[in-house]
Amino acid sequence: MLQEEYNYWLANIHNVGIKKIELLLQYFGSAEAVFRASKEILLKFLYENETNRCFLMNDIENICIGRDEVKIHDSYAKLAKNGIYFVSKEEEHYPDKLRNIYESPFALYVKGRIPHDDEKLLAVVGARECSPYGKEMAKHFAAELVREEISIVSGLARGIDSYAHVGALSTGGITYGILGCGIDICYPKENIGLYMDMQKEGGIISEYAPGIPPLRGNFPMRNRIISGLCDGILVIEAKEKSGSLITVDMGLEQGKDVYSLPGRVWDCLSGGCNNLIKMGAKLVTDPKDILEDLIPNYNPASDNNKKNNKILETNGKIVYARLSLQPIHIEEIALQTGLSMDLLMEQLVFLELRGLITQTAKNYYIVKI
Repeated sequence: MLQEEYNYWLANIHNVGIKKIELLLQYFGSAEAVFRASKEILLKFLYENETNRCFLMNDIENICIGRDEVKIHDSYAKLAKNGIYFVSKEEEHYPDKLRNIYESPFALYVKGRIPHDDEKLLAVVGARECSPYGKEMAKHFAAELVREEISIVSGLARGIDSYAHVGALSTGGITYGILGCGIDICYPKENIGLYMDMQKEGGIISEYAPGIPPLRGNFPMRNRIISGLCDGILVIEAKEKSGSLITVDMGLEQGKDVYSLPGRVWDCLSGGCNNLIKMGAKLVTDPKDILEDLIPNYNPASDNNKKNNKILETNGKIVYARLSLQPIHIEEIALQTGLSMDLLMEQLVFLELRGLITQTAKNYYIVKI
């Protein structure tokens, strides 16, 4: 068998996880040596490691039972057939940024490509049930950052994760999705379009082998990979006890910079973000606030194409000026502008066709950044 196949076998022994794999490699030196070790030698290893109470007799049995070269070879070949790339910690292509994090995954499954070691990466995380404001800001920040060759990493979940991936793809950027399930499973299912599109330039990455379902306990674990791969973490909308803060905690332990988008003090979706700022996270209101940290000697070019600088007729300017990222109903716009409903509808359609505004729900409008 190939060395990669031995590593694949070691990564998939039943009930032998990261800590047990590390002990085996420390003792035997390689996955192939573990594969070829006799049961007597494995039992000797078991007795010598009794004090850490990690290995059990069942683990030794599982190692012995799984040593079927034909099955291993066929299973490994099936990965390539399904467009899945396997890389273990024993190989040079394994991301350096993950090697020394706490409980770094022994192996990764990849569809698309894996980040280069010199690639600048930013994690964007936040609420699943985000607001229209959060949606637009996630897309805006991601789109602007990838223009400066910063790749976006997130968890392909509903809400902020998805919109960050969408924003990156909208300007031809690179984005990576870290899964909490088998690499062959798109979760949630409605993100199948994203799941496929991200593989064209970026990639889908998981430490879980094909077929592993999206179990609740998998997601906190995958967050250490999101933070570990990245040079910084941006939080866009998070409650005070949001799961996104797990990623932040892991990132802080890994020495990563944390950025937080502020929100209204009475908005529960901003409680976590505002608390992060209190505790020292960098307050950001513009992608440039992040770029100046990630890119040495960053010198932003002037932007003469801001949407709010586009030439509009007087009535269009009046309507546009009343809109923000907070949804507002058409009747409220009419009250604020004093325009007749017919004239207001005409201007709203014009602005929407120009891509300056959008509806978040029927008759509720916001500006597009």
